[in-house]
Amino acid sequence: MDLRKIKKLIDLLEESNLAEIEIKEGEESVRLSRIPTGVAVAAPAAALEVRGPVAAAPAAAPMPMSSPTESATGGSAKAGADLPPGHVVRAPMVGTYYSAPGPDKPAFVSVGQAVKAGETLGIIEAMKMFNPIEADVGGTVVAILCESGQPIEFDQPLFVIG
Repeated sequence: MDLRKIKKLIDLLEESNLAEIEIKEGEESVRLSRIPTGVAVAAPAAALEVRGPVAAAPAAAPMPMSSPTESATGGSAKAGADLPPGHVVRAPMVGTYYSAPGPDKPAFVSVGQAVKAGETLGIIEAMKMFNPIEADVGGTVVAILCESGQPIEFDQPLFVIG
C-alpha cells in the first residue's frame, strides 16, 4: 500500500465520525485511530514509514467504551476536583454534549431547576446518534459542568443534582 492510499484513508477518517478504520489488502494492513481532543498527537502522515509488507499508521491507545445499557453513574467526585456536593451525573460515552434538542430550542435543564429521575438533562452526539443523558435521581440541578457543543470524554462529570 503506498502513501497516497494511506493519505486518502486519513482524509476519509477526518471527514467521517469514525473513531477507527482498518483496511487489509492481501497481506498488507493499515489501522488508523482518531485521537481524542487533549491527547498528544502522534506523528503526522508525512512521517509514516513503510517497512516490508505492512504499512501502519501510529495508533492511539484504545479508549474505554461503555455498554449501551450502562447508565451515567454518580458517586463521589474524583480526587482533586472541586464539584459542589450532590449526586454527580457522568458521561456514559465520548461525544459532543448539547444542552438543547436544537439550536433554536430552549435548554433541557438549567441550574436551580427541579428534575425527576429519568428526565432528560442533555444529549451526547456520538457517531451521528443522539443519546439522551437522563437524571438517575430526582432533585435540583446544582451545577451544569459543560457547555453546549463541547467535546465530552467518558466518565466526565456533566451535572450535579442536589
